[in-house]
Amino acid sequence: MATVENAAFDIVFTDVDGTLLDAEHRVIAQSCSVIQGLAPLDIPFVLVSARMPEGLYTIQNEIGFTGPLVCYSGAYVLDVQGNELLSKPIALDEALDLKAFLDTELPEVCCSEYGFHTWACDDDTDPRIMNEERITTLKATRAPLSEAFDEQGIHKFLLMGDPDQIAAAQERISTAYSNLTAVRSSETLCEIMRGDVTKSEGVHVLCDYLGVDIERAIAFGDGRNDIDMLRAVPRSYAMANAPAEVKDSAAGVTELSNDQNGLAVQLEQLLGMR
Repeated sequence: MATVENAAFDIVFTDVDGTLLDAEHRVIAQSCSVIQGLAPLDIPFVLVSARMPEGLYTIQNEIGFTGPLVCYSGAYVLDVQGNELLSKPIALDEALDLKAFLDTELPEVCCSEYGFHTWACDDDTDPRIMNEERITTLKATRAPLSEAFDEQGIHKFLLMGDPDQIAAAQERISTAYSNLTAVRSSETLCEIMRGDVTKSEGVHVLCDYLGVDIERAIAFGDGRNDIDMLRAVPRSYAMANAPAEVKDSAAGVTELSNDQNGLAVQLEQLLGMR
């Protein structure tokens, strides 16, 4: 095993779905020992995701490690004890306005709202909600936005639908709400957050908080919503399964895909274990 002195990096930031997890959103067993091996080296392993904290805790528990989290694509950053380091919610009145817009203008799209540690939806029997529950192993709360959240606001809307519906939703929302960011995290998913939310800010916040030089950070990602994070650190890796524009934004590309445990294999190479 490498030592702290000869490790090529001091902190790891990684996207989750499509990067750390396989195509079925499962932990790859062979990655666990590699990630666990970072703890004796005092190298934090940070999950950076659009998921809520509880959706990341389950992954940490399954792999067997603890660490800070960058949730909601950078809108909510927590230290290893779960203390808030950064929070950028959408104000409740604006969230209610957007929800009314979605219900009226885009009724065919399935909408969820996330804030802090709460996931709410109008209909938890919708197959799209049930599939998200299966993926995240969490349970949505069936409640109106106005009842599920208070004046602190919410961190994210998640829209689910057919690819053409989601493409149209992203365009409509981007036009109608210029202060928000609507990002397609897949062909069937669109995530809406404050316009000033970025994964890269979460990276900077944690590096500053932990006293780690960002020049000694590495990052992994596969999606378009990872591009700013990949550009934020000098040593970044797009997954082999990433689209071309994501690969072009990273310093390097893993030899193997997420299904082939590409992240852990790359870490082993950097640690001199291969």
